[in-house]
Amino acid sequence: MKSYNTKNWFTVFTLYRQDTLNLLWPILLLLAVYTLGVDYWLMQNPQVENSVILKNIGIIHSLLGLVISLLLVFRTNTAYDRWWEGRKHWGALVNNCRNMALRLNALLKPENKTDREFFSSFIGVYCKTLDQHLKSVALGLELDETEHPELRSLKPMKHGPNQIAAKIHERMYELGREGEISQEEMLSLSGNVNALTDICGACERIRNTPIPFSYAAFIKKFIIFYVISLPWSLAANLGFWSVFVVVFIMYAFGSLEVIAEEIEEPFGDDPNDLPTGKMAKNIAVNVEEILLHDSE
Repeated sequence: MKSYNTKNWFTVFTLYRQDTLNLLWPILLLLAVYTLGVDYWLMQNPQVENSVILKNIGIIHSLLGLVISLLLVFRTNTAYDRWWEGRKHWGALVNNCRNMALRLNALLKPENKTDREFFSSFIGVYCKTLDQHLKSVALGLELDETEHPELRSLKPMKHGPNQIAAKIHERMYELGREGEISQEEMLSLSGNVNALTDICGACERIRNTPIPFSYAAFIKKFIIFYVISLPWSLAANLGFWSVFVVVFIMYAFGSLEVIAEEIEEPFGDDPNDLPTGKMAKNIAVNVEEILLHDSE
């Protein structure tokens, strides 16, 4: 996710890799040439330029402009809702992992380093694996000395988050059978593990259910036909200046659509996507601090 100073107005003039102008410039250039050609042809044919149809077509554009504006507002709001829902689920993941670590820290004996290291590793790796899973990346854990050796038994081709959640469940039930924690405490902890799966499922729903194709395609076709017809109504009043007006309108409408396309998939690597990788690392650090360092 791109970081910026919200109070600095000059940052809006900074171009970055995924800026809408960088993505739309071929279309804008083609549209400028097309508009220039229309203006030139109409100036060579004044009887067409002064026709009643072209003079009144602006009324149609005013009505269509209102409709397309409402469609783009709905499109942007729908995309932002998906982005914000993804952020809420990852916020819930942060809180749930911290609460689980705090409960385990209170229940496990300070000298029980084995189980503390197990849960610290598996809770942290669950978040990293969920991040990889939502990015459709095969399970590829970068194991180091702080992570549990049992993680090596995970199978890359299977559902990574489910494998780790199952391991956490298994260890909790083993502690219950061994008498390390009571049945009531085990049920309480199971709620935290179940919440991990609920969050994973909610994020998968967002990732696997895009905006319906017919709706997204209709907006694009509407924008294209609207902008292509603009030079025919603007040339009579603006002449060659209509090139700048048409290009700017296309830039405004096209940018809204491009932004909506980017944020409706919040779990990718685009500059405006959620920083899930960074959040996963922060969760792992928080859990390790609670379970390992607090017990020292």
